[in-house]
Amino acid sequence: MIENTFDTVMNEDTADELHDECGVFGVYDFDGNNVASTIYYGLFALQHRGQESCGIAVSDTDGPKGQVMSHKDMGLVNEVFTPEILEKMQGNIGVGHVRYSTAGSSTRENAQPLVLNYVKGTLGLAHNGNLLNALELRDELSRTGAIFQTTIDSEVIAYHIARERLNTSTVEEAVKNAMKKISGAYSLIVMSPRKLIGARDPFGFKPLCIGKRDNAYFLASETCALDTVGAEFIRDVMPGEIVTITKDGIESDTSLVQEKKAGCIFEYIYFARPDSSIDGVSVYESRINAGRILAKTHPVDADIVVGVPESGNAAALGYSLESGIPYGVAFVKNSYVGRTFIKPKQAMRESSVKIKLNVLSEVVKGKRVIMIDDSIVRGTTSERIVRMLKNAGATEVHVRISSPPFMHPCYYGTDIPSGDQLIAHNHTVDEICTMIGADSLGYLGVDDLSEMICGNKDYCDACFTGNYPIEPPKHDIRGVIG
Repeated sequence: MIENTFDTVMNEDTADELHDECGVFGVYDFDGNNVASTIYYGLFALQHRGQESCGIAVSDTDGPKGQVMSHKDMGLVNEVFTPEILEKMQGNIGVGHVRYSTAGSSTRENAQPLVLNYVKGTLGLAHNGNLLNALELRDELSRTGAIFQTTIDSEVIAYHIARERLNTSTVEEAVKNAMKKISGAYSLIVMSPRKLIGARDPFGFKPLCIGKRDNAYFLASETCALDTVGAEFIRDVMPGEIVTITKDGIESDTSLVQEKKAGCIFEYIYFARPDSSIDGVSVYESRINAGRILAKTHPVDADIVVGVPESGNAAALGYSLESGIPYGVAFVKNSYVGRTFIKPKQAMRESSVKIKLNVLSEVVKGKRVIMIDDSIVRGTTSERIVRMLKNAGATEVHVRISSPPFMHPCYYGTDIPSGDQLIAHNHTVDEICTMIGADSLGYLGVDDLSEMICGNKDYCDACFTGNYPIEPPKHDIRGVIG
């Protein structure tokens, strides 16, 4: 069974949330301007994708070849980087990373980007995703003399790129050869002394897009990061595509592109910021669609529709628009709860839910409330929020979930726990409704997912159906899977 390393240091309220593994951001400024501050703001826009650690690595394409300046540490972007640190990081090409660990422990050594010095020069690498064959590849490398400094999949990828580079004429060719060996989910940004390379796995589990501002090109996990730095969105990197950015422009290698795609459906439901667009589909529009579908498939008489911030808000608005029931704001969210906070003692009444959210009793008192949330994992958070609404005076609380029930773990970089920890794995919808104290409960249907994302059918729904695009491993770096 997989153990979530974060569960050992956080209480059950926080453990009842989903996390994506990482966000990546890269830039190459052809005019020679320093890019560290730009990467900082790009990472700031991607902070929702990972709050454990972050890092930036930069290089000067006109300076000494292979000289890289990097800084990384545990904490949020604005905690790790000061103006003084950014000022010292001189270079016109660079890559940044924000991380939440799903494989590999939460330590500074596992923070990214990784910077490798090898016989051909230097590589800086940032990775979002999770490899299925990391353990086998790691063992193979170890038996040929590799010494690992981290416990993360990304170092396995970096080693394979470096080794392939010894037998290839270009870095991008080495990336392609490495992609043929690794299996699983990955969006990569690789910085070499004169090139910035982006790549997505052939299924396209994780997002990656290209942007441009003046004479600078960008690679980012989400379009919202491009907006933040004033860059124009050019296009998404295709699943299986390798893009190489040099002073000559952008080159594309599509030789690994395949017909079957499987983008993570939870990017649209929860992970991505609502102001992002992924593979041509607006995240905000998807959440509005989810709410509209719920209103049609799970109607109920009520006085107000409210969303659990943040990802539940747009779905709640969609439910309101479709049903005609007024939309309201019932929760005040504490925006200053960061990566960690003091865990309340067991004898105290406080929970992380109360620390993060407070109910506006004036909005819900004496009313029948429809509460929209993105998911139910273990059920502890949902139970507390329903209780908070009723304690604030709501006469009824009808819960609607803008995703299907979680039935299966994810092996592609989303922190969905093993089946026995998922409330829907062993309980019916009626049982879950009773357990969380709701008056009724309705989920989005599996068959409605395509409609939610505007008819797109190229998505992975394995966490709901068990239909994995790639066969799950028997074990991985976290232990035996069972």
